[in-house]
Amino acid sequence: MPSASQRTVLAPTDRDTIFASAGDNARPAGWDTSVATKGVASGGIENSGRQAGEGRVKNAILIAGPTASGKSALAVDLAERNGGVIVNTDSMQGYSVLDVLTARPTAAELARVPHFLYGHVHPSTAYSTGAWLRDVMKLIDNGAFLERRVGTFFERPVIFVGGTGLYFRALAEGISEMPDIPQSIRDRWRYELQEQGAAELHRILLREDSATGMMLKPTDGQRIVRALEVLDASGRSILEWQAARGRPLIDRASTRFFVIEPDRAELVERIEARFDRMLEKGALDEVRRLTDLGLDPDLPAMKAIGVRELQAAMAGELSFPEAIERAKIATRQYAKRQATWFRHQLGPEWMRLRPGDRVESTISDPLSSAT
Repeated sequence: MPSASQRTVLAPTDRDTIFASAGDNARPAGWDTSVATKGVASGGIENSGRQAGEGRVKNAILIAGPTASGKSALAVDLAERNGGVIVNTDSMQGYSVLDVLTARPTAAELARVPHFLYGHVHPSTAYSTGAWLRDVMKLIDNGAFLERRVGTFFERPVIFVGGTGLYFRALAEGISEMPDIPQSIRDRWRYELQEQGAAELHRILLREDSATGMMLKPTDGQRIVRALEVLDASGRSILEWQAARGRPLIDRASTRFFVIEPDRAELVERIEARFDRMLEKGALDEVRRLTDLGLDPDLPAMKAIGVRELQAAMAGELSFPEAIERAKIATRQYAKRQATWFRHQLGPEWMRLRPGDRVESTISDPLSSAT
C-alpha cells in the first residue's frame, strides 16, 4: 500500500460525534438561577511557554448538558456577572446557516457577553473535534480571552458550554494526532467502499494492518475506511497515531466541571415548545437555504435534527405535522443519548446540577475555592 509523509494535525471527529443542536435559551423551571459573583475565580490563559495545549486555560468553567436543558442561559448569566467569555462546545452550533435549528444564542444574548466559535463554519465543511480544538487554540494565541484595563491585560474567565461530549473530552484529556489525509486518498477509499463493500475492505485492512482490522467489525465501513486512509497517507497504523495523545488544553486542577441533569418530563416539554418556536422563527427558510447549497447529504450539517424531516415535508414525502412530530421525537431521543453519555462518560470531577439545586451555592462555592 502506498504511503506519503504528511504534516501532523489533530484528529478528525470519529463517528460518535454528536450532530444535533444543544442548549435552549431559556432557563429550566424549578431552579434558583441567580448566580452569585462572590468567590468566582478569575480565569484565562497561562502563557508559561510550555507545550501548546498543556493546561493553558486556567480556571475554566465547563458546562455540559443535553439539548434544551438551559445551559446556554446559565452560561450567559455566569459570564455576564463575572466578566467572562463563552466558547461554543457544540458540534452543530458552529455551522453557519443553521442559526435557528441549532438554537444558537440570540442577538440579545450575543450582545450581553462575548461569544466565540458560533456560526463560523460553512455547512460544506465536515467540522471535526480536532478542528474545533485548533480553533480554540487560535483564540488563545490571538489573545481573544484577554481584556485590557488601565494599560494592563487581565485574563477573563472562560466558560465552555455545549452538548458535544467529545469536545469536552478533548479539552480535558487531549486528543490523538493524525496525519493530514489528501482529498485524493479520501475519495479513493470512499469509492472503494461503494464499489467493493465494507467486508472486502475489512479483508484488505486485516492483511495490511491486522491489529486494527481485528478491532473492527466487517460491517463498520466508516471506521474501516478511516483506518485505511490513515495507513495509506502515512504508512503507519491508526493505532500508533492514537497512542500519541496530545496534552489537555485546560488546567484540570483549577477547572470547574458542571453537567446539567434536567427532569426528564420537563425536558420533553421544553423540547416540544422549543421546536414550535423554531418554526415560528424561520426554521423552514433556514432549511431551504441549506438545501439550495446542494451539499452532500452525508455532511454533518445536513444531519442536524430537523433538516431531513423538514426537507421531506417540503418535497411532499411527509405531511408537515408528521415531519414536525418526527423532528421532536428525534430531539427527545438525542437528548436521552446525550444524558446517557454524560452519565457514564463524565468522571467524578463533574458536579451534577439537578432541578431544585441552588445554582448560586452549587456553582459559586466551588469556584471560591480557586481564588
